[in-house]
Amino acid sequence: MLRMGIQPRANWQQMAHEYGFHFHTMHGQAYWDESAYYQFTLEQIERDLESPTEEIQQMCLHVVGKVCKDEELLRKFAIPEGFWQPIADSWRAQEPSLYSRLDFVYDGKHPAKLLENNADTPTSLYESGFWQWLWLENNVDKGKLPKNADQFNSLQEKLINQLKVIAHYYGLNYMHFACCKDTDEDRGTVQYLQDCAKAAGIDDYFVFVEDIGLGENGDLTDLQDQIISHCFKLYPWEFMQREEFGLASIKANTAWVEPIWKSVVSNKALLPALWESFSGHPNLLPAFFESDLPKLKHKDLQANKWVKKPLFSREGANIEILQANAAGLTSLDHANLSTSGPYGEEGFIYQAYTPLPKFGNSHTLIGSWLVGDEAAGISIREDESMITQDLSRYLPHIII
Repeated sequence: MLRMGIQPRANWQQMAHEYGFHFHTMHGQAYWDESAYYQFTLEQIERDLESPTEEIQQMCLHVVGKVCKDEELLRKFAIPEGFWQPIADSWRAQEPSLYSRLDFVYDGKHPAKLLENNADTPTSLYESGFWQWLWLENNVDKGKLPKNADQFNSLQEKLINQLKVIAHYYGLNYMHFACCKDTDEDRGTVQYLQDCAKAAGIDDYFVFVEDIGLGENGDLTDLQDQIISHCFKLYPWEFMQREEFGLASIKANTAWVEPIWKSVVSNKALLPALWESFSGHPNLLPAFFESDLPKLKHKDLQANKWVKKPLFSREGANIEILQANAAGLTSLDHANLSTSGPYGEEGFIYQAYTPLPKFGNSHTLIGSWLVGDEAAGISIREDESMITQDLSRYLPHIII
């Protein structure tokens, strides 16, 4: 695993505009960065990332089946009781999932370690499935990369195929797609999935989440009063479960993608639940519920540092790295070891800290994509901070 410098394409900003990649720069900061790329061997990809990704997926599914039948775990996951039965029903019906992204610590030498599962609303999809592949093709064609350079990236092909699977499962001809207003990144991600849906033979309609209405018969509708029978939502289940019309969203005759059982897998409570079921697995880090900390023995806290994570944290918000000592876990007085944000009221989990590999001044995170249950590619984010956040840079990769 190497970080290699490369000259950016002379016209890439113009190309980005033409292809609809409008969020390559956000809040005055570069998000897409093609001044460098990461290089892997095929063995690193297949042995250390692809295979563990699919194995962990099966472990996560095991946890879903366990949580659905356990009221104590459902409470630990902070899932409102009114949604317990719909989650169990969705799971028993095997409602199909579209995609997920596992975030890993990986340095090219040691086993990848799972940090979290972005299983409900993962972003960076367009830049992973399409834009970094275009970058590869352009640079190979111009001789800036070797002719044999490849990329771990079957994301777009698999998304189209999985959308066909979902269409067959529900017997649908059209699907609504939704995200919130004033989010260029989310709108770009949803537009990409609409394009994939077209390629899968599915008619697509778009509606902003804020514009979804509730009809007299309990159906959800768009601004044209069309019933929303099937909907991909780039909007978290944990938000929906706490809103005024949350229960209406599951009582309506609307099939959701992602299905509601994914609210178990996207929850940080998944991490201690995985550790409880698969303690010692080489791709897992020790993790515990906050409520279990008083019961833990000193040997359970042998890791020098721990990461405190809210159950619903997104984009690195409200994360804190703590020091373990005789007094327990204490905060470290360093601006680089905590982040602010709106999460935490729902509770926390604690996960053993393992540092992201550092290349120059950048801490590097690997995102490993799943479509359905199949590994489909990787994305790479880097930041000067030890905690990857929403504006962390995205860099492409190649396989040699």
